[in-house]
Amino acid sequence: MDLAYIPSPSTGVIDLGPIPLRGYAFCIIIGVFVAVWFGNKRWIARGGRAGTVADIAVWAVPFGLVGGRLYHVITDYQLYFSDGENWVDAFKIWQGGLGIWGAIALGAVGAWIGCRRRGIPLPAWADALAPGIAFAQAIGRWGNWFNQELYGKPTDLPWALKISEGPNRVAGTYHPTFLYESLWCVGVALLVIWADRRFKLGHGRAFALYVAAYCTGRAWIEYMRVDEAHHILGLRLNVWTAVIVFVLAVTYIVISAKVRPGREEVVEPGAAEAAEGAEDATEGAEDAEDADSTSDAGGDVERDDEDRAPGKNGTAEAAKNG
Repeated sequence: MDLAYIPSPSTGVIDLGPIPLRGYAFCIIIGVFVAVWFGNKRWIARGGRAGTVADIAVWAVPFGLVGGRLYHVITDYQLYFSDGENWVDAFKIWQGGLGIWGAIALGAVGAWIGCRRRGIPLPAWADALAPGIAFAQAIGRWGNWFNQELYGKPTDLPWALKISEGPNRVAGTYHPTFLYESLWCVGVALLVIWADRRFKLGHGRAFALYVAAYCTGRAWIEYMRVDEAHHILGLRLNVWTAVIVFVLAVTYIVISAKVRPGREEVVEPGAAEAAEGAEDATEGAEDAEDADSTSDAGGDVERDDEDRAPGKNGTAEAAKNG
């Protein structure tokens, strides 16, 4: 008898009249919002303009969603194109199935297009967004909880995930690999934030650190999963992908630190001038307000002097008294 476990939702969809609200989609949307919001704060701190991160995300996010779905469908093609399966399901992204490797790869293409249009360096933008992406992944993984998917091996640990009977799954308690990866991603985000402050990472090295740290966790978490996957030399395909991408990320950090040490001084052309112009305008408005206040004060003094000076009332009073 299981005394403690993490329950799974009875359904991943809440029908609001004719509109289905899907938990998986909500997690993805909230994750994107957090990534853009946090990335914008970091971009401004680096000297960029507010709103630039969102403008480029308009390109990166759609590309990333398409890339993530393509990677999933290609690497798990048997779920959609084998006998008895419906290939139309490959387009049903709300049912789950986004490969982070494809999302980052194609999302980078979209980000490159956006950065090129704005005339800013892609590595600097990626550095600003890196911890936000990790936070987004941490939130997005809860979509797997709503769909009761991508869990690990059976276990009776107190934090085991209870899975109900359903298509392609057997009821029982399993390792909550979605939770492991979610917590790992939070740790990755905090690591990147700390390292960036400590070592002033630039030229894409903060992003590369995020990639390397994520791959480290993904390798051992992937090893625990029991969902169907392709294997190469006894290891799951995603484990090999994590190892290869980890090596590439670390190599980039080492070479980049030697070739382009330090951090970019200017991340967005014209941002500093625009900020100075806005500051000058604010100071000018304050000076004008002070001048108006001084003018009003001078007018009050003049009126007081007129009241005290001999005038019609004063002369009439003097004549009366005389």
